[in-house]
Amino acid sequence: MALYTLAHMYPDLMNLYGDRGNLFCLRKRLEWYGHSCSIKSYGLGDNWDCSQVDMIFMGGGSDREQELVYRDLLRKSDRLMAEIESGLPVLAICGAYQLLGSSYHSSDGKLMDGLRFFDFYTRGEEGRLIGNIVLNSKIDGKSISVVGFENHGGRTYFQDSSLEPFGTVVKGYGNNGKDRTEGIRYHNLIGSYLHGPLLPKNPAIADFYIRAMSERKGIEIDMELDDYLENYAHQQVLKKAE
Repeated sequence: MALYTLAHMYPDLMNLYGDRGNLFCLRKRLEWYGHSCSIKSYGLGDNWDCSQVDMIFMGGGSDREQELVYRDLLRKSDRLMAEIESGLPVLAICGAYQLLGSSYHSSDGKLMDGLRFFDFYTRGEEGRLIGNIVLNSKIDGKSISVVGFENHGGRTYFQDSSLEPFGTVVKGYGNNGKDRTEGIRYHNLIGSYLHGPLLPKNPAIADFYIRAMSERKGIEIDMELDDYLENYAHQQVLKKAE
């Protein structure tokens, strides 16, 4: 049995839609695989070492919370990006995803800087993009459907054509409602607007993270879980989105 450590970044500020359920999903699946899991919370001003955690998760927050988090993360951004380059698994939802880009232009004209990890920007536009969403995504060389629920006013636009989206929109809006892209994928990082939370209804994505964490620890996952209930929930969203 191995111990996996998941970092929950700024849970008091970046948890608008209860996406911490992604962490609970990973913890339970790791237990089913025969391992233990610790979830550690980190807030503003906390010292943390990326090399001491197996994965980072951060959810969404309001403009005010995003700006506070940006200021705190900026001091640690070089270390964080180095770990992402080395394959550290990261799941960034909604506002956390937006922080990875160059800037966020709010609908009231305010400009907020991003961490500039990737060459994209987000702009607040009239109306919100809300509803069930279905993606076609490629994970470990296999094309799969990914389901979730989106609710965002910001529109994200890639400025670098080489950036890889998390998936192609089949139903819903995605990054901006125009180019049929959703989220971003880079090494073992996924940024996405998908709430729900994402992982319980998409066990293939949850296991992508578990495999990535395990490979970095030198551990082989050689069993399969019975995902009947998870796949049933997945299918229900597909039906609603038809």
